[in-house]
Amino acid sequence: MALPVLSSSAVKFRRVLAHFPQELSLAFAYGSGVFRQAGGPAEHRENNMLDFVFAVDDAVTWHMMNLLKNRSHYSFLKFFGPKQITTMQKYGAGIYYNTLVPCNGRMIKYGVISTDALIEDLFHWRTLYVAGRLQKPVKILTQNENSKLQAALVSNLKSAVTAAFLMLPESFSEEDLYMQIAGLSYSGDFRMIIGEDRAKVQNIVKPNVAHFQKLYSNILQDCPQVVYKHHLGRLEASIDKSPEGQFTQLMALPKTLQQKITALVNPPGKNRDVEEILLQVAHDPDCGLVVHQGKPGPV
Repeated sequence: MALPVLSSSAVKFRRVLAHFPQELSLAFAYGSGVFRQAGGPAEHRENNMLDFVFAVDDAVTWHMMNLLKNRSHYSFLKFFGPKQITTMQKYGAGIYYNTLVPCNGRMIKYGVISTDALIEDLFHWRTLYVAGRLQKPVKILTQNENSKLQAALVSNLKSAVTAAFLMLPESFSEEDLYMQIAGLSYSGDFRMIIGEDRAKVQNIVKPNVAHFQKLYSNILQDCPQVVYKHHLGRLEASIDKSPEGQFTQLMALPKTLQQKITALVNPPGKNRDVEEILLQVAHDPDCGLVVHQGKPGPV
């Protein structure tokens, strides 16, 4: 399943992309400069910063070429060269950002991540930083034929649905599902929090339900626990909350989330395997809360 590619009518994004070296395995735009968010006039979006992520197979070579084309984009690190920039890129979430870059009359920022680091985050949620972005609607600008990357993109969406199922009640609405998914990379569960994070999640989801449907429709149609009535814009879900059902879902979660859940539940000094601990969590009435507490921090 390919992620939806940006329509050819959105010329402004392609014009931005033309300023950069074209050796990209994936490039996408995201955020309030791309998708409408509730709480503000739509016309203000034209003044918002445009946010991009570029995945590259060879970060040293890409930064070398970008330094030749766009040296002014970089901080003082440009004086240390592409190898040092790539070394810095590997820290934290594995992404290096150039910010406040004027381009085609707009202010942009762009992050550069290695394809391997992106695949690792998509499959295993090592930080959920870029994976979390890709669980929400984005504009895919270019994507090469890397089959492992494509599999990782789909795996990330399936993992988001699985985690959301564990944290949601047995029955829920389609909007509830997208709220939970959009909230995965924020600091709180939308059912439990008030204030800024809840408002952020609502502002992302409510104006963009159609975009979420496009992103998740294939996965939901293949899910036996959901009757997805796409033509009616509605889903009917009945999630198996038995210990057996929850254990199956827990075993399908990304590796890093499983490890964090294990660390939460397993007392120090006990040497139990992950499967045994997840079976214990599956029998816990607060299983969804444990999953919530285990997920990586805010994006």
